[in-house]
Amino acid sequence: MEEKKKLVLDTSIIIDGKVPEIIKKEKVKEVIIPYAVLDELQAQASKGREEGFIGLEEVKRIRTVCEEKGIKLRFTGERPSIEDIKLAKSGRIDALIRDVAKQEDGILVTADYVQALVGDAEGVKTLYIPSEIEKEELEFKKFFTNDTMSIHLKSGVPPLAKRGKPGKFSLVKVREEPCTDEELNRMIRQIIDVARTKEDAFVEINRAGAMVIQLDEYRIAIARPPFSDGLEITIVRPIVKLRLEDYKLSDRLMKRIKEKASGILICGPPGSGKSVFASSLADYYSSMGKIVKTLESPRDLQVGPDITQYAPLEGDFSKTADILLLVRPDYTVFDEVRKSKDFEVFADLRLAGVGMVGVVHATDAIDALQRFIGKVELGMIPSIIDTIIFIKDGEIKKVYEVKMTVKVPTGMTEADLARPVVEIRDFESGKLEYEIYTFGEENVVVPVKEIRKEIESGMEKLAKERIMQVIKKYDPKAEISFLDENRVVIKVDNKTIPRLIGKNGKNISDIEKKLGLRISVEPKVPSLGKEVEFEVSEVGNYISLIFGKSLSGKQVSVYVNGEFLFSATVGRRGDIKVNKTSDVGKELMRAIVGKKEIKATVS
Repeated sequence: MEEKKKLVLDTSIIIDGKVPEIIKKEKVKEVIIPYAVLDELQAQASKGREEGFIGLEEVKRIRTVCEEKGIKLRFTGERPSIEDIKLAKSGRIDALIRDVAKQEDGILVTADYVQALVGDAEGVKTLYIPSEIEKEELEFKKFFTNDTMSIHLKSGVPPLAKRGKPGKFSLVKVREEPCTDEELNRMIRQIIDVARTKEDAFVEINRAGAMVIQLDEYRIAIARPPFSDGLEITIVRPIVKLRLEDYKLSDRLMKRIKEKASGILICGPPGSGKSVFASSLADYYSSMGKIVKTLESPRDLQVGPDITQYAPLEGDFSKTADILLLVRPDYTVFDEVRKSKDFEVFADLRLAGVGMVGVVHATDAIDALQRFIGKVELGMIPSIIDTIIFIKDGEIKKVYEVKMTVKVPTGMTEADLARPVVEIRDFESGKLEYEIYTFGEENVVVPVKEIRKEIESGMEKLAKERIMQVIKKYDPKAEISFLDENRVVIKVDNKTIPRLIGKNGKNISDIEKKLGLRISVEPKVPSLGKEVEFEVSEVGNYISLIFGKSLSGKQVSVYVNGEFLFSATVGRRGDIKVNKTSDVGKELMRAIVGKKEIKATVS
């Protein structure tokens, strides 16, 4: 750099923090800061913007260095009006700064490429010094290790790090020495410099006292007084990247995700791995040839480059949704659905035919669904959400399916109380766990399990006594349990089973008709006996299990895929005949057609 008589500084070079270094190394006679720069920094600081605080701190440093080097520091130029400050992004302040450079015949020093171009075009002597900080050089990265999920930096407090794996994190002290304002401001300046110059960095939120920046994989939240009681930086990053196959989903759930699920709600407590699973799901749909987009604020999902991540357009997700419908995605991942307007946008997109995956904070799966109640009509919920996936400690703990039906709610008996009911069933077992319906003027969420406990203590108790009266002549110590209102399992002594079932199942069929229930008979000790070989043949209306005459008179238990089906005594011809129209016969036919594993043991 040649000798320079005057340096005129613009806002960008001051915030960049390069001026003290330039003054120390080069021969400078005078440093000029236009009033437009000072007033812009003051306005930003008054609004709680980080750039304002950083810039004013830098002006103090510049004054100190100038005094040490004997360099004159002067403030001059036209003061900007309120309108000028409001239109700063349109270039009004930059124009005032260039005017000062012209009037003073000084060299305009800037880190803003556009300002440098305009200055050159106007004939202003310009020195453009771009930001040289690379992401790899960011100071906060020294606190991160491979297993660090987040670091927590606060002025006057030693830096803390949350380390471990999803569900098993511990907060550890990184060092004993507390953070200082100077250290944190230096980190903030570096972060903002990179955010201004790198394509993969975004300022997601910039409000009074708070700022959120997405920098590659790092989500950085900055807070300062009066919003917080001290200067604070929190930096979070994902520590695992998983594929959908890594979750070892059941074949049934994989089939539903692939073919049927169009309104998926992913829920769980903070830090449970919801976003990681949502990213895996987005990548899975993309790999299937689907067009996938995301709605995020901040944009921190780790997805492939073919998935576009959208932020709120002009701070409003509903405006983003308007654009999204024109893009026509197959699936959209909404991370996270929190505000009332977010729920409306989620519902609007889903009802428009877009496959939706929503991420919701909730301590329980049913709590996530309850957050939709009141924000959308109750009858629309099954059309918006059909699958709920609850994640905790990085694992899928529960999956529900949501359906609408018209029936008498569980626990009520009068037929005229029938109404639309939203059923929430365990996806794998099909067991009904919750019902949502309108009672009076209120929408209520009822845990069916609790009601069934009351039924067990009342109606089922009477029903069990009635069943026992019929069964006790076969086995006075029989065990009776209800599967639902119409199905019951009776466990009896192994030797009693053939007599209870009767020839061709006639005896148990008569008992079913008498009690008005479907009965499954199982042995108390299902694993008793050794496995024997047999052949299967169909003769007319019967299925014959042929064991051979050596087993005539022996009691045999039959299992399908390891689950007990029935027991019977082998006839004189060495076979057991099962009527195809009986419940046992139907199950056996399904097993044969479905090529399921059928085993038999003899006691």
